[in-house]
Amino acid sequence: MRLVKELRSTGESLTQIMVINLRLKLRLASLRNISKTTWFNDRHWADQGRMSRELIKRRRFQHAFEILNWMETQDRSQMTPSDHAAYLQLIAKIKGLPEAEYYFEKLPDFISRKATCVPLLHAFVKEKSIDKAEALMSKICNSGLAVTPHSFNEMMKLYMATSQPEKVLSVIQLMKENQIHKNVLSYNLWMRACGETSGVESAEIVYKEMKTDKNVVLGWSSFCTLAEIYAKSGLVEQATVALRYAEDKMSLSSPLAYFFLITMYTSLDNKDEVLRLWMVVKGVKGRITCANYMSILVCFVKLGDIKEAEKIFLEWESQCKSYDVRVSNILLGAYARKGLMGKAESLHLRTLEMGGSPNFKSWEILMEGWIRCQRMDKVIHAMNRCFPNLKQCRWRPSPDILIAVAEYFEKTENFEDAAKYLQTIRSYGLASIPIYKSLLKMHLNANKPTKDILQLMLNDGIEMDDEIIAHSQTFDA
Repeated sequence: MRLVKELRSTGESLTQIMVINLRLKLRLASLRNISKTTWFNDRHWADQGRMSRELIKRRRFQHAFEILNWMETQDRSQMTPSDHAAYLQLIAKIKGLPEAEYYFEKLPDFISRKATCVPLLHAFVKEKSIDKAEALMSKICNSGLAVTPHSFNEMMKLYMATSQPEKVLSVIQLMKENQIHKNVLSYNLWMRACGETSGVESAEIVYKEMKTDKNVVLGWSSFCTLAEIYAKSGLVEQATVALRYAEDKMSLSSPLAYFFLITMYTSLDNKDEVLRLWMVVKGVKGRITCANYMSILVCFVKLGDIKEAEKIFLEWESQCKSYDVRVSNILLGAYARKGLMGKAESLHLRTLEMGGSPNFKSWEILMEGWIRCQRMDKVIHAMNRCFPNLKQCRWRPSPDILIAVAEYFEKTENFEDAAKYLQTIRSYGLASIPIYKSLLKMHLNANKPTKDILQLMLNDGIEMDDEIIAHSQTFDA
């Protein structure tokens, strides 16, 4: 069932899912049954490489890794440079960066290293590992591996992601020195960096250079980048004009571009354009995905139009094949933030009736809403439902929720439940200074000893600040 859900999330039909799954099972089974001495022709190896890349596209990373790992252990010399690149990408994702670095260093030939240097650099960029990325980039340039804009683009993405836009200009200069042509992404990153460091006029100069570059075709993404720069500078009219040019460059076969445009118009608070483009997208033949519905719901919630969001939600609900609570959570969050807890609770019950399974995020949204409405009894009930399942997931209640519960026990002087609460959150490593402060105040106000609480703080490795020291001294005095 998990496999079917994963593939359905990529837009596959049930028939396609069954075919893909059968092919994969047969392929993996055949690999396990082949002895190491079996001879393979070039076509067989090419088939394995194609299959692994197909699996990567479908986000079936573990299965793709199994195939490429088998190829590596059988006969590395038969692997193509693109096979090595895909394998390194999967090693970084599944085994971690150190393993990927080791694999890169052990590659025997220049062509394979050339193919794998960008995937390794991408892995460093994803982890925001500046030193390692810069060291690898230096090696790429010095060894003659830099022949395309991709590695330079990765460095520019890294500098933008780490709030160092001024370094993007150095990368552009390096591209010029190495006579590396810039592609659309290069120009978009350069424009964005100029917008942040020097302002709109500097970004417009880059845009004009891009228009004259015969190696690139000006597309919708560049106009959207320009619109984003205008919007950040408060130039709404110029941003709107740029978005119109972007729309002229778009194709209805690419809904993603339209949703990017919808998000941009949302940031400009232009509800009419958001609604118009949504109608355009709905008019295109093909299925609108859950991700699309989530995107448009977020936009109308940001615009403050709850009624339109409700209308779209009911539309999704009427045609969805499986109830995805990530969609309902968007509307649930909108209700909770506005204090409409009656509607939030009704939606929660409706989700259950429709076969949905509220996740931890659903409960977090409800708890935050109940805290705003001072319905702490419901918060505590929800917490008690969540706590037993924390060992099986990464989710943890937010610090604000944890502190609010502790302060409620302090206010109501409920020592028994406060003690149980502290014991529970300590078992998950969630105790913090604000929670301990609340319990200390509770004991001090009731003239109860605080020695045990202070000892628990020491056991948890939580350092006492001046306020806690003062509280403890007050009791000792």
